[in-house]
Amino acid sequence: MAQWTSAMGAAQLARLLNSQQDRPAGPGTRRPPAYRALADGIRLLVLEGRVPVAARLPAERELALALSVSRTTVAAAYEALRTEGFLESRRGAGSWTSVPAGNPLPARGLEPLPPEALGSVIDLGCAALPAPEPWLTRAVHGALEELPPYAHTHGDYPAGLPALRAMIAERYTLRGIPTMPEQIMVTTGAMGAIDAICHLFAGRGERVAVESPSYANILQLMREAGARLVPVAMADGLSGWDMDRWRQVLRDAAPRLAYVVADFHNPTGALADDDQRRQLVDAARSAGTVLVADETMTELWLDDDVDMPRPVCGFDPAGSTVITVGSASKAFWAGMRIGWVRAAPDVIRSLVSARAYADLGTPVLEQLAVNWLFSTGGWEQAVEIRRGQARENRDALVAAVRRELPDWEFEVPGGGLTLWVRTGGLSGSRLAEMGERVGVRVPSGPRFGVDGAFEGYVRLPFTVGGAVAEEAAVRLAAAARLVENGVTGGGGESPRTFVA
Repeated sequence: MAQWTSAMGAAQLARLLNSQQDRPAGPGTRRPPAYRALADGIRLLVLEGRVPVAARLPAERELALALSVSRTTVAAAYEALRTEGFLESRRGAGSWTSVPAGNPLPARGLEPLPPEALGSVIDLGCAALPAPEPWLTRAVHGALEELPPYAHTHGDYPAGLPALRAMIAERYTLRGIPTMPEQIMVTTGAMGAIDAICHLFAGRGERVAVESPSYANILQLMREAGARLVPVAMADGLSGWDMDRWRQVLRDAAPRLAYVVADFHNPTGALADDDQRRQLVDAARSAGTVLVADETMTELWLDDDVDMPRPVCGFDPAGSTVITVGSASKAFWAGMRIGWVRAAPDVIRSLVSARAYADLGTPVLEQLAVNWLFSTGGWEQAVEIRRGQARENRDALVAAVRRELPDWEFEVPGGGLTLWVRTGGLSGSRLAEMGERVGVRVPSGPRFGVDGAFEGYVRLPFTVGGAVAEEAAVRLAAAARLVENGVTGGGGESPRTFVA
């Protein structure tokens, strides 16, 4: 029986390999042999999860033709991977990817580091901050006081607690978007909301338009659901969407669904203006595309001069085109897994009916905690703490990266939690690999693209500040030197233990 569980075509693997761009070699820099470069490229794809473990690789002759190299080069690369434990083969069954004994399986998303690793590794992979105390503790105490009446019920509320649905609806109304509780469903985080929407609107094989780049975990969620992702390039810098490209994609591809982050886009930090939002809603309506607007960052403006545009759903008064997703996870705390959907009542009813076959409902105690925050004014005070933390971290990280890595390019966003950085021609995938060696974890650009795009980028979140941000930049600079020097094997610089 074959040991592989999926297959990677030669053309697909060639596209991924060709997307790995390095800085041109400088004087005195030795390029590795062609077989070694090929082996390193495949190994990186496996370590990043872009080529799954136990994926059957194309035959040597097929890959050689796709890459325009000799079959001898591919054979030598496969043999090197077998020696290192990244490839297994058996006569008649082909060759498939693996990881060496003792190596962790590659993460498919951006999972946080385990607590035991935090003493020696600075985690820039997860864009989440510690809870804004004392508001988490107060909210939980408030929830416990409200819990007894609910404890006498079955505890299943597929649409969410009525009190929280009414409170979320009222908050939209206060933002100038009249909303009824019947237009709200409470979910287990924003991921739970988008997963439910995808299953309702975009079955396997359906086209889904996404910003390029976009949030890595959502892209992976949609891939797992069988969606055919259609990337739409963002405009340059922080200027939001390229509306000409959006109109073309919506007209030509006619996607069933489109997913956008209008407020402090993850990962670029861009903020779409009112006119872009109006145009996108109009284009989606004309194309018959359901537009999913992710508002998880909407309250995280960091600069006083930021003028927040009208919500995307504000340009869809009939409620027939836009579905809005919100969450407590970014603005408050990632451990508070409360999200919500705002949509037309018939869409909410369909989502609630389908939920019976998914997670049934969201934890009552956490819903009560968020409702307590909303109803007491604690939410606004907690979010103000969060903005202060993120602002200080952003400024410290920007200063440290500019000092240690002056060739890296980025624009400083006025809100959100992430910095999208062009790495001066270095491979983001190799920077991520070298970063692990020197004690800093950073996600590479291709995590946020479709089919290997953005190899020359990394995403840096505003999760560390002060001396930790300075040390993170020092370690990133060390990783960059390893990449520039062509280090691909073991060795390199050892991580320093950092105590915050």
